[in-house]
Amino acid sequence: MKYPRIKYTHRPRLLAGGRVSIGGIVFGLASEFNDPEHRVWALLNEMDGTRTREELVARMAETGADEKVTASVIDTLAAAGHVEDADPDLAENLTQAERDRYDRGRAFFSWVDKSPRSSPWHAQERLRSARAVVVGVGGTGAAAAAALTMSGVGHVHCVEPDVVELSNLNRQIIYTESDIGRSKVEVAVEQLRARNSAVAVSGERRSVNGPDDLKQIAGGFDVLVLSADRPDEIRYWANEACLATGTPWVHGGYHGPQVSCGVFLPGTGPCYACVQRRQTERRAGRDVVAEWEPGKSTDPVNAANAVSAMVSGGLLAHLALSVITGAPPIPANRIYAHNLMVMDHAFALSASGADGERCDVCGGGGPDETHER
Repeated sequence: MKYPRIKYTHRPRLLAGGRVSIGGIVFGLASEFNDPEHRVWALLNEMDGTRTREELVARMAETGADEKVTASVIDTLAAAGHVEDADPDLAENLTQAERDRYDRGRAFFSWVDKSPRSSPWHAQERLRSARAVVVGVGGTGAAAAAALTMSGVGHVHCVEPDVVELSNLNRQIIYTESDIGRSKVEVAVEQLRARNSAVAVSGERRSVNGPDDLKQIAGGFDVLVLSADRPDEIRYWANEACLATGTPWVHGGYHGPQVSCGVFLPGTGPCYACVQRRQTERRAGRDVVAEWEPGKSTDPVNAANAVSAMVSGGLLAHLALSVITGAPPIPANRIYAHNLMVMDHAFALSASGADGERCDVCGGGGPDETHER
């Protein structure tokens, strides 16, 4: 790191009692430490990106600070993700147009990245070279595909068998009334290309009928983004396919006001089947013994609106971007859920506490095999 600079979004504050806070006010980033003599505070105020590491050490030595201690503090701050390199030459790999388009995204990824990086544009460069396939371009998938394209993922490929219907238009963000009757994937490709001409957008109109189809689809991509919810087994198929291809995958959707998303990195811990088996164990003794009779003959309605679809699609894209960039470092091999009805209710499902039996799908033992990037 040539010119260490405290990230503006992590800017420190001197607190009463000789303490310093850094990382802002966001849970998961903010922290506090003791600095009774204000030596670290003095160093932080010098770390504005105008000095090299060696110059910072020398500058603090003029105030009586130990050089080794100063160097160690700089390294500790960098390792915690509070520091970025202010060297202007680090953006040379991106065109001026890319820098202008993605400047706010760069600031976001810098904010949530807890790892030291060689460049503040690290995440954007990773996105530009990445390939993502979105299976299902409906309510969740349309929002996810738009987010990935607008974020600058280098290649976004869409897979979808259906045509646009009037009933789609209350929640599927990239379709309009003039698209009714047209192939969704055809419209999706047009709309996504119009949003970001720097991204390669492609598509194919096809159905997914088993894990072999998903193996073919996932091959050659950095992440599989699954937003299709039919047939019911499709997430198990994706799990099997991605275990075979080694492709990271994310899934998302909604159950009325409850939106959910999951992220799995094959070979790094429990698989989707492990997590679902654990949920079956947790529900033991609460099995349904009877269904409401009138409901048996009623066709289920896909209860969703533009909000639930876009929230689930946004979260799905968020996980995919995390898989690609490592920012933020979201723990993988689990499912996350958020309740849009009770806004402070959210939870995560994992294989923690499983019975220890080997999984028939991935061969894992489960509970202690978790992974954080």
